[in-house]
Amino acid sequence: MPDSTGVIVNKMKIAVLSGKGGTGKTMLSVNLAAVAENCTYIDCDVEEPNGHLFFSPINIVSDTVTIRIPKVDQNLCTACRKCIDICKFNALAYISQKLFVFDSICHACGACSILCPENAISEVDKKIGVIQTGISENVLVKTGILNVGESSGVPIIKKIMNAPIEKSDFVFIDCPPGSACIVMESIKDADFCILIAEPTIFGAHNLNMVYELVKLFNKPFGVILNKFMEGVNPSEDFCLEKKVNILGKIPYCTELGMLNSNGKILVRENSHYKKMFADLLQTVISEVQNQTIINS
Repeated sequence: MPDSTGVIVNKMKIAVLSGKGGTGKTMLSVNLAAVAENCTYIDCDVEEPNGHLFFSPINIVSDTVTIRIPKVDQNLCTACRKCIDICKFNALAYISQKLFVFDSICHACGACSILCPENAISEVDKKIGVIQTGISENVLVKTGILNVGESSGVPIIKKIMNAPIEKSDFVFIDCPPGSACIVMESIKDADFCILIAEPTIFGAHNLNMVYELVKLFNKPFGVILNKFMEGVNPSEDFCLEKKVNILGKIPYCTELGMLNSNGKILVRENSHYKKMFADLLQTVISEVQNQTIINS
């Protein structure tokens, strides 16, 4: 169906990445989602989700996320140590004639229970976080929240990404910063990736991190330069050197920064920003469609 720009779209999953926190990833994700009609916003930054602070969704429904962790029957354990040897995360130890499980570092791979020859290890559910779903005007807001101290947010991201999304034309995925496993899980099913970067040497370095990641996953992508000013811009130079398509430039602006830092959605506060992000969205749609034609 046509979106607000008049372009025909079929449900697009667009991931927004940055090599570190603070580059404007959530600002971009939130405003692109808000300017689109019939959209889902997914916050995969499960360790520090903050998209919901902008959207203030209502009618929130929470869904618990659990993993399966080992439970030991000491009466059956014969101290063969096969479970300890197979565990790559050192989550098991045999101390004073007892097998201990350190569930805070267990990655729930299940290898120990499968390998135990005495069936001394079973599995039980452990809550590691929640997924909250609510509504903010035209946007379905889905937020993954990892409990403090848990070793990995990947199970939450898997669950939030695998949940059916039937009524949205767009899905914007606000990825965790960096290029670790949780980022890989976030972009796995994305149709297109937007990389956002700051105009500094460190910004270019961190841009290169996510550039290498999307190239590894063979994902179509483009770059948006944030806090853009005329003059020296190492991130822009990086794009020109690598022949990366620059989708747009968000200018360095005190008003924009103030609104964003106060938790305001720019496109709902100011018609100028609404047009700016609508134009960015149309550019992204066109780029996705062009790359689809090229790859088909």
